[in-house]
Amino acid sequence: MTTAAHSDHRPHPLWQPGADRIARSRLTAFHAWAAERHGAPAPVPDDPTASYAALHRWSVAELETFWGAVAEWFEVRFASPYQRVLADATMPGAHWFPGATLNYAEHALRAAEDPARADDPALLHVDEVQDPRPVSWAELRGQVGAVAAELRRLGVRPGDRVSGYVPNIPQATVALLAAAAVGAVWTSCAPDFGARSVLDRFQQVEPVVLFTVDGYRYGGKTHDRTATVAELRAELPSLRAVVHIPLLGTPAPESTLVWDDIVREPAEPVFEQLPFDHPLWVLYSSGTTGLPKAIVQSQGGILLEHLKQLGLHCDIGPDDRFFWYTSTGWMMWNFLVSGLLVGATVVLYDGSPGYPDTAAQWRVAERTGTTLYGTSAAYVMACRKADVHPGRDFDLSTVKCVATTGSPLPPDGFRWIHDEVAEDMWIASVSGGTDVCSCFAGAVPTLPVYIGELQAPGLGTDLQAWDPRGEPVVDEVGELIVARPMPSMPVRFWNDPDGLRYRDSYFEMFPGAWRHGDWITLTSRGTVIIHGRSDSTLNRQGVRMGSADIYEAVERLPEIRESLVIGVEQPDGGYWMPLFVHLAPGATLNEELLTRIKTTIRTQLSPRHVPDEVIEVPGVPHTLTGKRIEVPVKRLLQGTSLDKAVNPGSVDDVELLRYYERLARERGGAGA
Repeated sequence: MTTAAHSDHRPHPLWQPGADRIARSRLTAFHAWAAERHGAPAPVPDDPTASYAALHRWSVAELETFWGAVAEWFEVRFASPYQRVLADATMPGAHWFPGATLNYAEHALRAAEDPARADDPALLHVDEVQDPRPVSWAELRGQVGAVAAELRRLGVRPGDRVSGYVPNIPQATVALLAAAAVGAVWTSCAPDFGARSVLDRFQQVEPVVLFTVDGYRYGGKTHDRTATVAELRAELPSLRAVVHIPLLGTPAPESTLVWDDIVREPAEPVFEQLPFDHPLWVLYSSGTTGLPKAIVQSQGGILLEHLKQLGLHCDIGPDDRFFWYTSTGWMMWNFLVSGLLVGATVVLYDGSPGYPDTAAQWRVAERTGTTLYGTSAAYVMACRKADVHPGRDFDLSTVKCVATTGSPLPPDGFRWIHDEVAEDMWIASVSGGTDVCSCFAGAVPTLPVYIGELQAPGLGTDLQAWDPRGEPVVDEVGELIVARPMPSMPVRFWNDPDGLRYRDSYFEMFPGAWRHGDWITLTSRGTVIIHGRSDSTLNRQGVRMGSADIYEAVERLPEIRESLVIGVEQPDGGYWMPLFVHLAPGATLNEELLTRIKTTIRTQLSPRHVPDEVIEVPGVPHTLTGKRIEVPVKRLLQGTSLDKAVNPGSVDDVELLRYYERLARERGGAGA
């Protein structure tokens, strides 16, 4: 499937970096240095696209040389040296930097060692009151040292798990870094997760310490969480200690430690020197159809991947202020904290993305002097529908890049940022996964931006699109494959001793190659197009299409607030494809709107993908991190019961799913 929008191989870029921006970028400096010192191909003068393509080819062909160069360029501190960079490239089970020891937290706090930077802000904390509060590098280092010392006093040893039920506040960052400093394994959930969702995650890893708040503020309201915390304490018998952070001013429950007492006396942190593949944190898959996968990533793997991604691809460093709208339940929070690795000031926003109005995030970017601002594609599209004008209404002169993730940024989103934020704006649509806590493709500061496309695959990422036979394809839709290992790939899943669940998740379809579960197109110009999840692909008469293509077309219509398209294989060999629409206030699903929806899909995408039915629904269900739930709804429509189709703790509104279950029942399953 190639869409009309991408049939011309020479489209005009929406944006191109100026020569001075290219010359000043850290990627350009790295390229020249790697060519001189490590045998990378020489930069191509006056052709940034050819230059990057050559550097990328080298980075995946010479994985060991490339990642060794990254470690050297960013002056990674190895307490004991590595024997080689990649001892075994087999996936799963690639073995990186054997013999090396290091500590992630030590690198995150390096800027504090510079007396000239000690009083600069490491963190800027903003909440819905919109008043940025700085935490200096010296304060951050002293608090991490104090909390790490307390963890050691509590008997926390390398490999023990430390958990946080905390919002995106400075204390969460301090607790993560303190856990990393002692070699403990950090794991967190946002406090808008209910007890069952948190227990589905934390019970798997059996934490010994829990950092928790008494509640949080969101959307102008206060949300008490004391009862949930009591339930967590009762259901986590592994806990030795609970640290109470009184965000709402509640007295500490009996037998808990109080945050302010622990950090009252700053301390110099002691960094445990750990093997490269020692666990740093556990992240969780959305867990829509069972217990969330508990994904373990390593201290060294995350350190190197995030240095590369933030320092080279995002082009941020000590002069930058890095803001990404996220919660502690999403991998983007971990990625955001890693802004400290490159010496940037990290902006932590704790609050609703749309309070007091839809423009809230732009206001945060203005108030904090953000230079790289990251958000979700869904937020950009919400701003477009709400007629927000960021460039007109806010001073965004410091912002040099607007980045989006979570779902593919539709072409209209690119145009809107260009028209409504700034014409000279680097738009970085990025795509990766919790599974690697990074991006497979996205931001490259030296390359042009084309509407609806990601700029290029990341360095050191052997990104390919494969057809069903496992053959690479260009300018065609294929499975997203990573053909060679990345350092931040999981070292394992928790409670998966034989590695079966890990292999099944990524390596079953194409043994030895990572299949991520997205449809992508790699264009002959080197750009990447994401079409949505391949496990919920729409396959009509052999023509495959990602759901994201349908959403992008349908949700341009002002009457459609959100949509959900499902392709359901039926027992008789038939195929039912309903489109569910959640309408904007005041809109009606009448014949005129129905005709416009079908005409939009027929003319912009494909006549074969016109839905069999358009059904108005009270809402579209999402995971707790805001992604549309497609596969569980498909299972419900095929007649699977709700308790088997979905893990209720992973969903933002279970009642919405009951609607789809009832619909399936009324129709006798599978839309019959």
